[in-house]
Amino acid sequence: MSYQKQALKSLALAAALLASHAAFASDDKLIDSVYGEFATGTQTQMVRAGVTSDWSQRWFQSNGTHLSGYWDANAGAWQANRYQNVEGAKQNLYDIGFTPVFRFERDDKKGFYAEGGIGVHLLSKLYDNATYRLSTHFQFGDHVGVGYVFNNKWEVGMKIQHFSNGGYKKPNTGVNFLNIKAAYHF
Repeated sequence: MSYQKQALKSLALAAALLASHAAFASDDKLIDSVYGEFATGTQTQMVRAGVTSDWSQRWFQSNGTHLSGYWDANAGAWQANRYQNVEGAKQNLYDIGFTPVFRFERDDKKGFYAEGGIGVHLLSKLYDNATYRLSTHFQFGDHVGVGYVFNNKWEVGMKIQHFSNGGYKKPNTGVNFLNIKAAYHF
């Protein structure tokens, strides 16, 4: 299956999740937002769709801001464009992930925010692209990001994300991505 078809399937999944938001409109909803991301790294692209569930906790509440967070469950498709360091050779793989994310935001959850999280990901194949290799299917995924939530419940954001197995098996060069995110909050 081509990368473009994988990307379209991921975006279709995000659209289906967005369309189903009416089912989660009550106060005791499980899913609070859906999102899609496009990311790029060293000769690698990724598309990802995910859902989030807000925490009800607020810490350090002061001057109209607080620290809170959300659970993030996602699935992504990667396309590496230099498999085993061969120009033009491609590698497609998938990942599923789960991440607790801390977010510093306004009390009304609108406007600018900053966030960071460390979670777990499972890759469908061992990543081997350009000079970057990951020797395990299990990876930690950490990120820091910033964004803006509009009054119409749409959000745009950008984050830097790093994948690594924490050094428990070599080689472990790690992989970095710059992600652009669009989300809708219910």
